[in-house]
Amino acid sequence: MTIIIDPQSSGIAGNMLIGAFVDLGADADRLKEIMEKASIGFGKIEVTFEKICKHGIDSTYCHVEMLENKPPINYPEFISKIEKLDLDENVKQTSVNVFRRIAEAESKVHGKNLDEVHFHEVGASDAVADVIGSVYAYYSLGFDRQKTIGLPIAVGGGRIKTAHGTIPVPAPAVVEILKEANMVGGPVDCELATPTGCAIYMELCDEIKEFIPMIKPEQTGYGAGLKEFKHPNVLRIIESGEISQSDEIDVIETNIDHLTGEEIGYLFDVLLDAGARDVSITPIIMKKNRQGSLLKVISKHDNREAILDTIFKETGSLGIRIAQNMHRGVAKREFVKETVNINNKEYEVTFKIGYVNGEIISKRPEFEDIKRIAEDSGIALKDIKELIK
Repeated sequence: MTIIIDPQSSGIAGNMLIGAFVDLGADADRLKEIMEKASIGFGKIEVTFEKICKHGIDSTYCHVEMLENKPPINYPEFISKIEKLDLDENVKQTSVNVFRRIAEAESKVHGKNLDEVHFHEVGASDAVADVIGSVYAYYSLGFDRQKTIGLPIAVGGGRIKTAHGTIPVPAPAVVEILKEANMVGGPVDCELATPTGCAIYMELCDEIKEFIPMIKPEQTGYGAGLKEFKHPNVLRIIESGEISQSDEIDVIETNIDHLTGEEIGYLFDVLLDAGARDVSITPIIMKKNRQGSLLKVISKHDNREAILDTIFKETGSLGIRIAQNMHRGVAKREFVKETVNINNKEYEVTFKIGYVNGEIISKRPEFEDIKRIAEDSGIALKDIKELIK
């Protein structure tokens, strides 16, 4: 199973996450009890849930009303209160991690030590309810045992008023929290992503992607936001079955017309050493009818920079095209070692076996093993291949 948190349209907030989790089956009555009880030490609240329609999208709205708000407290005292809550240890520790993300962002933005951070909006009782409620719902649905993928977050735009004055959107704390994520401005001129929602997102997500991967959706939950826009103000969470066998890659290309055959052969080797999954050269006709070659490299995202550096260095190219995060269908693969007898001598051969839907579609010996046997036995390469077959 895979869980996909999709805040690309309307951003993210704690109560929107809770609403989406309830939409997916989390117990609303139990959540109300947990959230109201957890917030008592920070200020009394009342939690209600209702089904609402946002521009044709049936969704769940979680409303947290503050009935009492106590003065802000510093980070150590705040965490001490969270750790004393009567909650499952996993829920409690994950919640502590979320608040640590918020506090670290606040300390960085305001130039303070962590112990000096005083929680204002993010330390209020409704934020405690949002974090505890989101994390509790996540665990109650068993999503902690699944892979969670986060898509880019719409952060909005314009300016907002805070305890520190008027600041631009996204808020500095949001930018700090989302340093390792993907965010996009708009599509409206107001705040869409709260520090609390972003911190929960970063703590729950195992991986951040730019697009929805190849999946088999099973359930979708929608958590509603309070504001009304021209588009549905909802956070979408998709629960998927087994992800289709796929591979996310970058395709990197450039045209070359000044390398010799030997230099191109060398380029193959250094690109593979740099982490390329595949390298190909295609003859092309370039401008002014010059003959040239199209270099195409398939690479994992993590190796992209090493591949680019190698191409620039070895070819002197002035421009390289990158098609990011493309999906390719792949067969399941495994490698099996077999012993073969040739001319009364035993050799070990590795076979690459490919499966689709549980059926073998290919079983080929590795070329380097065939070559090694041919060199050792003195038998022609083509004959060794047939004997092994």
